[in-house]
Amino acid sequence: MSLNMTENEITLAIIQSVKDGKKRNFQELIDELQPYDMSKQYHYLPVKHRNKFLLYLSIDQLAELLQELDKKEQLDVLTKLGIEKSSKVLDLMQNDDLASLLTDMEPEVMDEFLSEMKQEESAIVKNLMNYPPETAGRIMNNRFVWIPEHYTIREAVDKLKHFAELAEYLNYLYVINEKKKLVGVVSYKDLLLADLNELVQDIMYKRVVKTDVYTDQEEVANLISRYDFVSLPVVTEDNTLVGVITVDDVIDIVIQEANEDIEKLSASGKAIDFQTKPIVAAYRRLPWLILLLFIGLISGGIISRFQETLQTVVALAFFMPMISGMTGNTGTQSLAVVVRGLVSKDLNFKQVVQLIFRELWVGIIIGVTCGILISFIAYIWRGNYVLGLVIGSSLLITLIIGTLAGTIIPLILYKLKVDPAVASGPLITTINDILSLLIYFGIASAFITKLM
Repeated sequence: MSLNMTENEITLAIIQSVKDGKKRNFQELIDELQPYDMSKQYHYLPVKHRNKFLLYLSIDQLAELLQELDKKEQLDVLTKLGIEKSSKVLDLMQNDDLASLLTDMEPEVMDEFLSEMKQEESAIVKNLMNYPPETAGRIMNNRFVWIPEHYTIREAVDKLKHFAELAEYLNYLYVINEKKKLVGVVSYKDLLLADLNELVQDIMYKRVVKTDVYTDQEEVANLISRYDFVSLPVVTEDNTLVGVITVDDVIDIVIQEANEDIEKLSASGKAIDFQTKPIVAAYRRLPWLILLLFIGLISGGIISRFQETLQTVVALAFFMPMISGMTGNTGTQSLAVVVRGLVSKDLNFKQVVQLIFRELWVGIIIGVTCGILISFIAYIWRGNYVLGLVIGSSLLITLIIGTLAGTIIPLILYKLKVDPAVASGPLITTINDILSLLIYFGIASAFITKLM
């Protein structure tokens, strides 16, 4: 295959090879592709050619392809391959990815696949599936290289060469004692620089950063990010080494957690993507929105309560959407800042206090700036400085309250061990609407005689 071929040219060449039955030409094209690019080519293919595409792939290539597809597509490919061939493909998949895939299958289908797999691989996958979802044990991989602490550097290098194809990453070698307890770690660089007759235990790092099998996957991602590792060892309660979590798994976790937080911040409930049917998307959004609808009726009650004030000074109605909108906006901004911060670090009491005071000052600065600006606009428009004072002071106070609400609510939820992202944007906005209207009409009523 020419290195200068464009993606479209590769697609056309693959289609032509499949149509003409030229398996050798097909393999030459596929051999130059990364697994992700291979999955893109699979998607580009007309549906009628996909079966032949799969037929021409080797078992190794099928395993690589499968790991780049979403779960629905994976199940579809496995169905096309049949149980016998599928089981050979599953044997080569990363066990953490395989455990995730099998979890979504019907129990009888899952059992059929597991029974056809190699007994050793099947047992490992079953063990992974025993751990709770979204924990280190569930996402760890057992394909890593470990070495006994009594090995020489020469023995360690020989073992590394022997198991190189099984290990996903060769950056670190984990060192265990005779009881399979994790006692150290050696980098590939250290092995290259050490004398071949030295003992591993003499050059290993004994202070190993590790994680427990029941640690939440989000905390695992934070650990790897904090230390800039490409993999992290996973141990049981008694420090037995049972697996590793690699950086590609962490990237998947970060994307997954970010998507979950976005869904919660937008009050959209479960995952909604481009393929979600309209009725399903509406069903998943409705519960939150119906709840907020009834809460929003309180805003209508407040406006009705101050109807006389509105009738007396009609100009107040003009600024009402701006007051409530700005308060909701600043609350949502603070909420996003806090949620993003909580993902990346654990806050102590001092940091929480500092954050609240920081956001208080942010609210004051924003409030003063916007308050002065809108006061000037109101005065120019109506020629009434009292109206400008009412509008400006209302905006100042509501922006401060909105900022603090967007900061404090997620912090309280975090303290209560509740995911702070559930303090969704629409909820914050609705609460701030109610508070802003109360403050706005309260101040306006106090100065009603000056506004007439």
